[in-house]
Amino acid sequence: MKRNRIIESLSQDNVIKHKQCAAFHEAGHAAGIHLNNQANHLPPVFFNIDFKAFHYIADEDVMAYQSSHNDCIARVQGGRLIEPLPVSIDKLMLELSKHNDATVHWIKDYMKAFEADIINLLIGPLAEAKHVADIDDELFNHQLINLKSLENYGGKSDLALANEYAQSFSTDKQQQDEKLDELFTVAFDFVNNNANWKAITRLAAYIIDSSKNIICCEEIVLILDQVELPSKSKIAENLPPLLLA
Repeated sequence: MKRNRIIESLSQDNVIKHKQCAAFHEAGHAAGIHLNNQANHLPPVFFNIDFKAFHYIADEDVMAYQSSHNDCIARVQGGRLIEPLPVSIDKLMLELSKHNDATVHWIKDYMKAFEADIINLLIGPLAEAKHVADIDDELFNHQLINLKSLENYGGKSDLALANEYAQSFSTDKQQQDEKLDELFTVAFDFVNNNANWKAITRLAAYIIDSSKNIICCEEIVLILDQVELPSKSKIAENLPPLLLA
C-alpha cells in the first residue's frame, strides 16, 4: 500500500501540499487496516507507515527518493490479511468445500478478509480525495469521486493491487468490476463516516508533525483509538450545583 504521484514542481508550497496529501493517504490505509478490520471482527495484523520527511531534505533528494521507490514517497508496510493471493478463489473454495462443514465457516472468514484487504487499499486514496475536497471547499460524493478517479489521488498502485485481488476473485471481467464497485462503496462510506474521518485526520496530523521516517504499529493504533475527552466546560455543564460550588 503505497502512495504514488511524483512531485512535478518542487516549490515549498507544493512540497507541503504533497506531504499533507500523502499523510492523509497513508492515514486512510492505516485506519482501514485497524478500524475497518476491527469492526468486521478480523484478526489484528502488523503494519507500520514509512514516510519521507521532506522538510529535512533538498529538492534533488526528493526526486531521487521517488525515482528509487517507483515514485512513492509514503507507504504502509504490511497490513494485508491475505498474502499471497490464490490463483483462483473459485477453485480454492470448491476444493475446500469438498472436505467438511467446518470449512464453510473458514471460507466465510477468508472471503471477509479478502474483501477487507481491497476495501483498505481503496480507503487510502479516498481519504486523500476527501482531504483535497475539504481544503478546496468542494463536495465529496459518489458522483464526483469514482474508482477510476482514485489515480488522481496517488492511488495508481493501490488500484493495481485491488485489480489483482479482483482477478483472483473471478476470471469474469464483469464480476471483477461489480465486486470492485461494491467494495468501493463500502470504502467510500467508511471514509465519509464522521468518527472514522476524525481518526484519519488525527493520524494524518501526527504524521505531518512527526520527524520520524517510520511510524510503528503501536503508535498508529494508540492514535486511531484515542478518545476525545470532553472539555472542562462541558463537564461542568453536567455537574450538579453542589459539586460546582
